[in-house]
Amino acid sequence: MNQEIFEKLKETGIYPIIVMKDAENASTLGEILKNNGMMCAEVSFRTDAAEEIIRVLRTYYPDLLIGAGTVATVEQAEKAINAGAQFIVSNGMNQKVSKYVMEKGMTMIPGVCSPTDIEDAINLGIHVVKYFPAEAMGGVKMIKALAAAYPMMKFIPTGGINTENADKYLEMNSVLACGGSWMVGDDLNISEQLVKEAVDLVKRIRK
Repeated sequence: MNQEIFEKLKETGIYPIIVMKDAENASTLGEILKNNGMMCAEVSFRTDAAEEIIRVLRTYYPDLLIGAGTVATVEQAEKAINAGAQFIVSNGMNQKVSKYVMEKGMTMIPGVCSPTDIEDAINLGIHVVKYFPAEAMGGVKMIKALAAAYPMMKFIPTGGINTENADKYLEMNSVLACGGSWMVGDDLNISEQLVKEAVDLVKRIRK
């Protein structure tokens, strides 16, 4: 199951991190993503609406790959899994959440920003990690250095990623995909254009 999810993430290349205060526009958002070829999204648990947004997207758009992000507690992980999330992402190398998610047979993508974090992930049998906050922690240059030391690891950088710098990340073999919140805001018309730009960028870089 993990490999299938990772293959979908790689194929998507860039996916939106959704931070919405309520689930009112979740169905519309799902339609925009699907219609523009963006087949993956991560719903952040930075708002109380995350659980319901995941449930709506999984119910009405089963073809989309939907993950839960910013998961900091076992309770949030449980809510995300029950809502239908297909992968769980944390900002840090959260041992407790990682072990819980993996015991449930689900895909866990913990956050890292140092060699120590990466080795903790490896010791749990994890070989795909989120690199966060990417730009603030050295960006492309830092990921290249970490990838050289840990060639078995694949990275999903988030934090400061946008259409102006995503190409530099996508060109690296060690980068599975990039995540960013710039694509989805309150104005869904603007978001549709940004989603199109992201999809086109991936096509140009990974054709």
